[in-house]
Amino acid sequence: MSQSLEQRLPLAKLQEIIKWDVQGLVPAVVQDADSKDVLMVAYMNSESLQKSIVTGDTWFWSRSREELWHKGATSGNTQRITDLRYDCDGDTLLVLVKRSGPACHTGEDNCFYRSAAGVQSADSVTASSTSSASRFEVLGELEQIIKERYEERPEGAYTTYLFEKGIDKILKKVGEETAESIIAAKNGDNDELRLEVSDLIYHLLVLLRERNLPLDDIMSELDRRHERPRRD
Repeated sequence: MSQSLEQRLPLAKLQEIIKWDVQGLVPAVVQDADSKDVLMVAYMNSESLQKSIVTGDTWFWSRSREELWHKGATSGNTQRITDLRYDCDGDTLLVLVKRSGPACHTGEDNCFYRSAAGVQSADSVTASSTSSASRFEVLGELEQIIKERYEERPEGAYTTYLFEKGIDKILKKVGEETAESIIAAKNGDNDELRLEVSDLIYHLLVLLRERNLPLDDIMSELDRRHERPRRD
C-alpha cells in the first residue's frame, strides 16, 4: 500500500462529512475485505474514528461500558483496515478489514450466524430457546470485568486481592472450588452445585487473566475439537 490509511482518509474532511447522531455516534458496518462477508456492526465516535485511521486497526465506542475499545485487544482477533467508506447520506460507515480471527465474541466467524427464517413471534419464544450467543454473553462480560480489575486494581475488591496474592493463591482457589463442586455433585445437591460451579468458573476466568490466555482461545479450542463444518 503506497499510502497510509491516514494519508488516504483525511480525518478533518471525514469528520465534516459524517452525520453524527445526538450521542455523537455513527454505526460502522465491518466487512471482510476478501470474502465480503459482513462481520459485525458497532459504533464509532470522533475519537474512535481517529484512532482507527491513525493506527489502522478498528476502534469503536462501547455504548454499554461508555468507553473506547480496540477490537481484539484481549483476544488477539484484531481487524486491520484496508478501506473505510461512508454511504450516500453520510450516516453510516463501511469498514473493510483483514481479520486475524473470529469477529464475534462467541467464537463464530461473524455476528450474523443465526437465520431469522422460521423464527416464531416474540411472545412464543421461551427462555429455553435463547441462543447460545446470549446464553453465554455473561461470560464475556465477566471476563471484561476481571480484565478491568487486573488493570486498575481497585482497593477492597476480591479480584484485586487474588491478583495481588498471585498465581499460587489463584490456583489454590481453583482447587478448592473444584473440590467443593465434586462434593456437591456427589451429594446430589443441584442448588449447591450451581453455586459451586459458578464460583469455579469465576476463578478459572481469573486464572486465564493471570496467565494472559483469552477466553476466545478456549472457545476456539472447543470449536476445533468439535470439528464443526465451516461455512464458506
